[in-house]
Amino acid sequence: MKNKKNRFGLIGRNISYSFSEGYFARKFEKLGLNGHSYENFDLSAIEEFHELIANNKDLKGLNVTIPYKQAIIPFLDELSVKAKKIGAVNTIKFTKNGLKGYNTDIYGFQNSIEPFLKSHHQKALILGTGGASKAVAFVFDEMNIEYRFVSRNGSADRMTYASLDQKTIETHPIIVNCTPLGTYPNIEDLPAIPYHFLGRQHLLFDLIYNPEKTRFLEEGELRGTTILNGLKMLELQAEKAWQIWNR
Repeated sequence: MKNKKNRFGLIGRNISYSFSEGYFARKFEKLGLNGHSYENFDLSAIEEFHELIANNKDLKGLNVTIPYKQAIIPFLDELSVKAKKIGAVNTIKFTKNGLKGYNTDIYGFQNSIEPFLKSHHQKALILGTGGASKAVAFVFDEMNIEYRFVSRNGSADRMTYASLDQKTIETHPIIVNCTPLGTYPNIEDLPAIPYHFLGRQHLLFDLIYNPEKTRFLEEGELRGTTILNGLKMLELQAEKAWQIWNR
């Protein structure tokens, strides 16, 4: 790959399954960009980022995925206004002033969920508290949708899975899975919510795209909910990242 003039890539952990490498390879081929490449950089710890940058001086841009969307921030020289507010980065641009972090998840999430929102979709549950959940919360703030975080450990601003009851599920018709539960190859895993309280008024969004239909989404579909996976969000955020790298 190092003979390519314009190198891009993805950093994360255990990312051999990643959508991005194939997506950008197809994009470069379609555009006839023979001097471009996109590759996975699997880091066992975020501290390996220093070595990655030192050994790959020809990189032009990177995407960031689980579990480094928050951990990458101290390694960057600058953040966009939105990335700073969110506290999570999924796109890095190499500039003359250093590395600048952006968040294109917000664009991807908002534009993929918006067409499916109805008037009763006023409250949401966000499952998980990692970097992706922060982008989802940012979008809900912008759209005036109330939300609660749900995690294994409760706090003043987080509910626990054990505390989810019928009233909570029924009064929060949007439920977004921001956890990795259900990702290939662990496709039988799913968040521990009381699925039997779901109904046709619910919209379930899973940021996972592999498999196409997770157990989380299957459980919702069985009860008549609207379901969305994360593929469209990924495509949209990838295109936004491409714009950032090329402006």
